Amino acid sequence: MEPWKLQGELVLSCNCTVFCPCVLSLGNAPPTEGYCQTWAGVRIDQGHFDDVDLSGINVGLVMEIPGLMSRGNWEAGLFVDERASVYAVKALTRIFTGRAGGSTHLLSILVGKFLGVRQEPIHYRVENGTRHFAIPGIVDGAVTPVRGKEKGGEVVIRNSEYWIAPDVIVSRADKSRMRAFGRNWNFAGRSAEICRLDWGN
Repeated sequence: MEPWKLQGELVLSCNCTVFCPCVLSLGNAPPTEGYCQTWAGVRIDQGHFDDVDLSGINVGLVMEIPGLMSRGNWEAGLFVDERASVYAVKALTRIFTGRAGGSTHLLSILVGKFLGVRQEPIHYRVENGTRHFAIPGIVDGAVTPVRGKEKGGEVVIRNSEYWIAPDVIVSRADKSRMRAFGRNWNFAGRSAEICRLDWGN
């Protein structure tokens, strides 16, 4: 266990046609297509790994899961902001491969093949509630929360045991292209989610 902390926001887009069943079933129900393809973007507002400052860094994650999430055998690749120092890249690689323990430890168990780490320019911005996430030439995503009955409110799943966060904003991908690691995905119109991150050990 190594001392680390990440606070910020995560946006995720996947191939499920309706909202991802993995959130409520905790990985024990299959994705709507029988398998999962997903990318996630992370904006780190505040963070550290031991004495390495991670604040202000953006991260991208690509994952492919062949069946039930809980059965493992995932494939995953990592993108780290080009602005990150070599020490920050090493720290974030340990965190996002689960080797640092804590909130992401299960990745060290479930990911069977790690596709590698690449440093790229990564952009994460919010405009009128829509989260725009981009890694030029690799990911081009725009995710908007699903509106709830109350004016100005969003549909939110609260108090779950989902590993990413207990509260999940149910969302939809307005656009969602990903091309990397031999994959070419387009999840426009499909399931997405937004979570406030508070990870660490």
